[in-house]
Amino acid sequence: MGGTAFSAALRAAISASGLGLDRIQARLQERGITVSVTALSYWQSGKRQPERQSSISAVRALEEILEVPPGSLLGRLPSPRPRGSTSRRRQDEGVRPLSLDDPPDLTLVGLHDRCEVAENGRQSAVTSRAVFRASADGQDRWLLAYRQDGPGAPAPTLRALRNCTVGRVEADAEHGLTLAELLFGRSIAHGETHLVEYSLAYEHAPGPHCRKSHFREFWQPIPEYLLEVHFGAGTAPERCWQYAHPGEPGAAESKDLKLDDGNSVHAVALDFGPGVFGIAWA
Repeated sequence: MGGTAFSAALRAAISASGLGLDRIQARLQERGITVSVTALSYWQSGKRQPERQSSISAVRALEEILEVPPGSLLGRLPSPRPRGSTSRRRQDEGVRPLSLDDPPDLTLVGLHDRCEVAENGRQSAVTSRAVFRASADGQDRWLLAYRQDGPGAPAPTLRALRNCTVGRVEADAEHGLTLAELLFGRSIAHGETHLVEYSLAYEHAPGPHCRKSHFREFWQPIPEYLLEVHFGAGTAPERCWQYAHPGEPGAAESKDLKLDDGNSVHAVALDFGPGVFGIAWA
């Protein structure tokens, strides 16, 4: 595996600690620092590097959590790239890679996912409707991060359905991660809201060890998240349940769900996050 001096040092420190990325994220959260598992994975692979001040603080905390000497990670970070919209878009500097470390000034205020389950028990498609509120003028895109079932699994096909188009897409097959831009039809101003709708279509091969769940990882609190899972004819599961991992030790929750007349289940999370919320079936 390649990468940078920082990613190699971080990867070695994580390996020596014996901690998984989920546990590292929880320990950061205990210190009031929110970093997604996806971002941690990108940092250790060298696909991305911490640049924002909040991310630099996270690296400082990682040195304590992973019990490595102070500065052994921070000292290996390369110089930050030029910031600001002008420097990002100048053609003579090239197009800057998509980065979870540089999020737009948008807040997700509402999200509705509808997951379709195929005959093999795996999700075949997800349609999402999201509402954003701008916290600064000139917001014209959202960065979407999503995972495949695992390394080597094909990335889902992203389609823009309403009030947006698909911009750049970067897939990391090795780590089963994809970043994509959803470009708004126009820029929105501070305090303004924007509604988008998009879908992800999956191409899964049947198998006994496939993941039978759909979840979202929220890095910031969300006022309302509605998740529906619909099972096609002949695919009704023996059991369904919702689960939540708010990112606090011992705070995991789960609850059984019953199919409705339309062969679907749903769950609602209110004022939730940071953390993971989802529905699983078996």
